[in-house]
Parts: sequence; C-alpha cells; structure tokens
Amino acid sequence: MEIRFNAKDKADIFLKMNQKVMDGLKIGGVFEVVCKDKDGNVKWKEVAHNLFTNAGLNHVLNVVFHNTTQVITWYIGLYTDTEPSASWTNGASWTEFTSYTGNRKEFVESESTSQSLDNSANKASFAITGSGTIYGAGLVDADVGNGTVLICAANFSQGSRAVQNGDTVEVQYTCSAADDSV
Repeated sequence: MEIRFNAKDKADIFLKMNQKVMDGLKIGGVFEVVCKDKDGNVKWKEVAHNLFTNAGLNHVLNVVFHNTTQVITWYIGLYTDTEPSASWTNGASWTEFTSYTGNRKEFVESESTSQSLDNSANKASFAITGSGTIYGAGLVDADVGNGTVLICAANFSQGSRAVQNGDTVEVQYTCSAADDSV
C-alpha cells in the first residue's frame, strides 16, 4: 500500500502510549492453617491470602526508608472477626481467639531467598483448650496485649472454622515481594 501526499496536504500522527506506569512493589502473604484433632487426624485445612493493614504498610516503609526501629519478633495470632480491615492497627483492633495454651506464637522465619520468607521449618502451633470459632490469622508485634502494629491479617476462604479442646492448629505464614511489572 502506497500513501502519497501533496505539498498542500497536512498529516497528523498521534502515538498513544500505555499510560499505566508499572513501577512499584507488590508485597503479600499467605497463611496456611491445618487443624488436627487430639489423635492427630486432619480436621480441616485453609489457605488464606492476607491483607496488609495500613499500619503494616506504614511500618514497612518507615523501617526501610525512615530509620524507624524494626520489630525483632513477630507473633501469629488467631481471630474471631468476620473480615479483616486495612484500618486494623494492633491487637486491640481485632477480636482474638485465646482458648489455647500460652500466648501468641512466635513467627520464626527463614532468611529471605527469591524474595520470599516463611516459617515452614518452625510452624506456629496452638494447643486448643476450649471450643470456639476462628475466622483467620494475623501477624502482630507482641505476644500478648495490644502491641503496636498488626502488619497483616487473613480471613479463611471457607469462612468460620470450629475448633475444640484437644485440637492443634498449626500456622505457616509465607511473605513474598516482587516488582509489580513482573
């Protein structure tokens, strides 16, 4: 196909570029939860993708860019609320399930490799001491009480899950980061 122009003709060329800029960071996590009965039989399993709270995102940015003191130890907790919220700030923001032995369980993570880290070698284990319903799990900076930062929380995909005295709930948390153009 040949296009010809005369000296009097005018040509306008418009080039529309993709206007969405992909130059950011994605950070996310997954809670893998297994409930076993007193005999060690699996009662249920859950995989729940988390919501990073606004306070959690601010904490990440402030530690990396603003020289805020990092949290040395994080703790996994279980909650009974029906939906996590970005506005949750600490242990006071959620209704926690506490019918288990001891305090919240320490998140003992591996070193990050391939932009991911987890506690698969040392899962948080909750020895349940009473019947109840849990909806999800979260990661907070204190083993008891309100703490300062609830970094993330996740609702179970199947909604509420029942537990009873003698059950064990094991929680593995994996956190990953990637450039959002990948």
